[in-house]
Amino acid sequence: MFTLTPLLGAQSESAASQSLLELDGGVKILIDVGWDESLDADKLVHIEQNVSAISLILLTHPTLNHLGAFAHCCKHIPLFSSIPVYATTPVVSLGRTLIQDLYASAAHQASIVPASALAESLSKTQVPANFLLQPPSTDEIASYFSLINPLKYSQPHQPIPSPFSPPLGGLTITAYNAGHTLGGTIWHLQHGLESIVYAVDWNQARENVLSGAAWLGGVGGGAEVIEQLRRPTALVCSTKGADRSHLSGGRKKRDDALLALVNQTISNGGTVLIPTDSSARMLELAYILEHHWRQGINGPNQELYKNTKLAFAAKSASSTLRYARSMIEWMDDAIAREMEAAVQGKSDNTQRNQTGRDEDTPFDLKYLKLVEKKTQLHRILDSGKPAVILASDKSLEWGFSNDAIRKICNDPRNLVVLTERAANPSPENKGIGRFLWEYWRQQVESRDEDVNVVETSGAEAEVRNLGVARLEGDENLLYQQYLARRRQMHSTLQGDNTLSKENAAEIADDGSSSSSESSDESENEHQGRALNISATMTHRRKVGLTDAELGINVLLRRKNVYDYDVRNKRGREKVFPYVAKRGRADDFGEIIRPEEYLRAEEKDDTEGQDAAEAKTETAVGQKRKWDEVAPRAIQNGRNGKFPDKRNKNDDREATNTRPLANQDHDMNGDVASESEESDYEPEESLPEGPLKAIFTKESLQLNLRIAYVDFSGLHEKRDLQMLIPLIRPRKLILIAGEEAETLALAEDCKTLLASAEGNVVDIMTPVIGQTVDASVDTNAWTLKLSRNLVKKLAWQNVKGLGIVAVTGRLEAVQKLLAHANGNGDEVTKRKKQKMIEGDNETDAPDAADDTEIETEPVLDVLSTNLSANNQITTQPLHVGDLRLADLRKLMQASGHAAEFRGEGTLLVDSAVVVRKTANGRIEIEGGNYMASSGRRENSFFAVRRKVYEGLAVIAGG
Repeated sequence: MFTLTPLLGAQSESAASQSLLELDGGVKILIDVGWDESLDADKLVHIEQNVSAISLILLTHPTLNHLGAFAHCCKHIPLFSSIPVYATTPVVSLGRTLIQDLYASAAHQASIVPASALAESLSKTQVPANFLLQPPSTDEIASYFSLINPLKYSQPHQPIPSPFSPPLGGLTITAYNAGHTLGGTIWHLQHGLESIVYAVDWNQARENVLSGAAWLGGVGGGAEVIEQLRRPTALVCSTKGADRSHLSGGRKKRDDALLALVNQTISNGGTVLIPTDSSARMLELAYILEHHWRQGINGPNQELYKNTKLAFAAKSASSTLRYARSMIEWMDDAIAREMEAAVQGKSDNTQRNQTGRDEDTPFDLKYLKLVEKKTQLHRILDSGKPAVILASDKSLEWGFSNDAIRKICNDPRNLVVLTERAANPSPENKGIGRFLWEYWRQQVESRDEDVNVVETSGAEAEVRNLGVARLEGDENLLYQQYLARRRQMHSTLQGDNTLSKENAAEIADDGSSSSSESSDESENEHQGRALNISATMTHRRKVGLTDAELGINVLLRRKNVYDYDVRNKRGREKVFPYVAKRGRADDFGEIIRPEEYLRAEEKDDTEGQDAAEAKTETAVGQKRKWDEVAPRAIQNGRNGKFPDKRNKNDDREATNTRPLANQDHDMNGDVASESEESDYEPEESLPEGPLKAIFTKESLQLNLRIAYVDFSGLHEKRDLQMLIPLIRPRKLILIAGEEAETLALAEDCKTLLASAEGNVVDIMTPVIGQTVDASVDTNAWTLKLSRNLVKKLAWQNVKGLGIVAVTGRLEAVQKLLAHANGNGDEVTKRKKQKMIEGDNETDAPDAADDTEIETEPVLDVLSTNLSANNQITTQPLHVGDLRLADLRKLMQASGHAAEFRGEGTLLVDSAVVVRKTANGRIEIEGGNYMASSGRRENSFFAVRRKVYEGLAVIAGG
């Protein structure tokens, strides 16, 4: 059985995607850790509640809507970073650059403390402040993404569960091309009888950079869906794009519409702003514009293109393009052929540029300039020349697109091209992107003629600005209470119910580093640190957790609590919270304390020496003579627990005063451009200590033009109507879409699947937080095998599964159950043993034993008379799935020549052809069976033998 719970995106205007899949045995899989443009931490509460039960995480696309909250969860949710994560290589690389761009552009609003976490600490009249958490640093983001396990397409993999997860029970995950983004994934999960296909945000159409989804076998495709994705137990599909049929027109028409708008605007001296993401869909736009500029420079209007700036503005632009150049094999075959042609042309004594790179390769961009600093962007916009700018982000809420729209909003010659339908994650605070989308749609629907460009004509958009300020008054106390509560929850989830001296010192360091007042260093520093420790420990004891937050630790933390309901609980919630003392260890093993192994006389000598030294030392708080030097223990803190704070500040200042070029090199791996010294841009300095966000609103008057060209790269309604009857899912779950389009698509699918199957297919449309049961409809019974039957079974192993054919006789056996009354257990054991041995003298239990009779089915061997009379026989059956790639390796290891000739065809010794049909059937064709060639004798029989060895041949006995 398995259940699905959409955590975000189901029948909602928010485009974020999060789903929790629970399989049989308590295995929970989190698919996507998406966020939307609001960057609201309240939308991650479901992940925090289920984090201790999640077995693994799967990521589908390198976009904000699918992994935007990944780094935030790793930093601020305990245990999250210990869960194994799986994704394709482009999702890992491009996702890293996206998150780096996010926190480099919007570090403040991405870390606001959720209001729900402060609700219990606030009074009824107190208004919660927008407290800011520390955002993850660049190094932390890189470390989080380095933990992700990269996978390739069509590579079956058995994942490793998290430390607190139950066994996965032979779960197999496989990634297939989704076509929406580079490395975008359709996940196939096989668990027992359950075959689940999770396909959210896929695109069947082939684009310039990306090939279509792998439903029909990728490039070339076929008339049937590939076997692995056909007839699943459940198909989880998104409904975004179901109402886009009127916008379709093919890739060529879409590209021509965008280029026509660009040519028209730059001819009039205007600027074109194309807001997009910084990692995924921008590759398609960058490729089109770069190739258009290459053709325009050599055309009749070359002066126009030379005088127009073409730029891609994002904090991590260079990293994104560097990763794209290294992942050509993940792109469409046309890109690979173009790369090969460019390299071949350059090798024929053609000129190279000064850097030694090929100018005509797809993503060695010559005309598209990378802009990573705000001063560079402002210089382009203030130059007075036409420009075309790709800027992050598509919502225009953060990134360089927010700066660009403010610069170009007052010129009617300028144009904003929307490439995707803007979502509405926060109805009370609509962003600029949502305002432009709604304004364009209203103007187009109100007109009779078919127009695409709309003039704003002085329309006013309400813009929300973000500022930061230090905490004041009671806000400091409230913030410290929140931090103490988070630390206590962290220790509770980790199973740590004690507060050691080391933890106390660490808490004191954290508390002092986030203190509201930065006082001068004085001689009372040691005394102040000691007071901080006692205050922090006392404060931590006062801040309590609710019983639900404590979980099973309520048995230790609450008085007079002696019972805890563990029914339907998973993982550590079912076990008494015994905390084992962890021994400290280094690279050579557990640390040995020599003082623990001293002899009695050595201990006496040591204690006497320590006592003598203690008399000469000055105690804490005592006065010293003017020329007396303080002992090292007092200088650095007693027993080394309180290091000198001034040393920390010196190190911190040394870190913050590194050259900016070196910092850029650490973030993006690319050295900043040294040719433009005027582009030096110091990092925005923030006030020290705990901060809060201050939002202000202003009215922005718009006098530019708006156009819409669909570059979302999502499936259309006709794709769903064609593929869903071919996939033939037993159950269909529709998520990730707005309510209207989800319900409309559900009605269409009912008609399609009913006509194709001849019966009604369950179609589920859950909302956020609703759990649906999508298990396969089968009848299962539990029975026992007799000892005589078990001895005769000959198990065969196929890909980790034991297979055997059984022919037996089913009979009912009575079992006695005794209640807990004295020696009832011994009576039950004795009577059960007699019944198994065939002693029927105890069939009638004594009434005084207080026993019950239960009947259970047992499968036993056939009796001699019954088998002789009926002669039950079965035909041999081959079980398993043999991959041609594995067969090729087996034949080559046996000394045979084996090579692929076309899709699904393997040629062995140039004489035997092995084919695998669409339904999984293996066909072997060959002639001259008895011919020999050196060591390769009887190739036909050798191939057939290897095929049979890869399958299990079972027959009833």
